[in-house]
Amino acid sequence: MPDRSQLLHLVIGGRVNDPRTVEFQDLKDIHVVGFYPSYAEAEEAWRGWAQRTVDDAEMKYVIVHLHRLLEPDLPGT
Repeated sequence: MPDRSQLLHLVIGGRVNDPRTVEFQDLKDIHVVGFYPSYAEAEEAWRGWAQRTVDDAEMKYVIVHLHRLLEPDLPGT
């Protein structure tokens, strides 16, 4: 059984074609902020980078719920 206390999250960012989407302009330039064991830690990292780039409408940072991709049938995720 997987460790339920670790729900893996990834924070990434980069320039997007349209701020309403997550279609990045150049995948080679995606900034990988890091991997985090909880949503709270990922959100803290995301918030810091999103605030640094708040004046640049083409920059967008997102949280990817890797645990949902790795184990989509796991209840409660």
